[in-house]
Amino acid sequence: MFNATQIPDINLHENSTNPGSPHGPPPWYQFPVCAVAPYGFIFYFGVKVFNLAVGTPCNVLVIWQIASKKSDASTSDIFIFNLAILDAYFCLMTPIDMVNRLLLGDSRIWYFQRFAYGLKDVAPLFLVCICLDRYIAVVHPVLFTGIRDNRIRVGISVVVWGLILAYGLTKCIAGVMSVNEVFSGVILFAFAVMVFCNISIIWVLRRSVAGKEEMHPVKKKALKMVLIILAIIVSNYLPPVALMPFVSYYTFVAFRCQISISVFSIMDLSCSIEPLLYITKMERVDGGCCRRGFSKKPLDVKV
Repeated sequence: MFNATQIPDINLHENSTNPGSPHGPPPWYQFPVCAVAPYGFIFYFGVKVFNLAVGTPCNVLVIWQIASKKSDASTSDIFIFNLAILDAYFCLMTPIDMVNRLLLGDSRIWYFQRFAYGLKDVAPLFLVCICLDRYIAVVHPVLFTGIRDNRIRVGISVVVWGLILAYGLTKCIAGVMSVNEVFSGVILFAFAVMVFCNISIIWVLRRSVAGKEEMHPVKKKALKMVLIILAIIVSNYLPPVALMPFVSYYTFVAFRCQISISVFSIMDLSCSIEPLLYITKMERVDGGCCRRGFSKKPLDVKV
């Protein structure tokens, strides 16, 4: 896991250049040594702008669409709703993050930034809830019938929010290194659950269509949903954990200026990818972007 002794005694959360110096803070990189490899930070800020421009409205649209549903809602919509709130908050922190990194370098603002990153770190817990909900609906339909009451999911969401806020506050107050191993554990746990759910669902759905030409549309949508969630967590959340055990083998420039900033930027992209994938499942009234609407029977699987 991450070895702090491999990195010089530098505050990892502030620009190393004093904002009050004649030259001011570096515009695209966090440490002076990163001047030779600034592209990781350019990618980072590009992702930030993309999340602000695309992720924010998309997450707000998802929140509005779920909140306005009066019927035919999926049981997983409660978890999707909470995930969209987390992602929207993280996207809205972008201006504060960029201004502080590029101009201010204020250590007090970094508390708020670390809190936002803490929330984002463990947001996959809601993805786990979504996947487990689909798993029970497909693999254990009798059990699912007895727990369709959304009050159960509201209670689970409250517990998950408690864990997420506790993690975020710890990272905010105690620093990044205080929760480094917890973050890795959460991602590995989420990944293991996702793999288990997907294998189980695929097995059940494939077995149910043995000898048939086509899979039932509802079952096909359930399969598509869990595969999408697996793709999200593999592409956006697994790279940071996969790279951490090899930190000691990287140079400071390679790790801090290129690798870490890039993989965590990819993780941040999930703020836009998740709502975009949800929006693509909404039924359109017209083909035009500005005339998009929602039907009374959404395409989401009612499980």
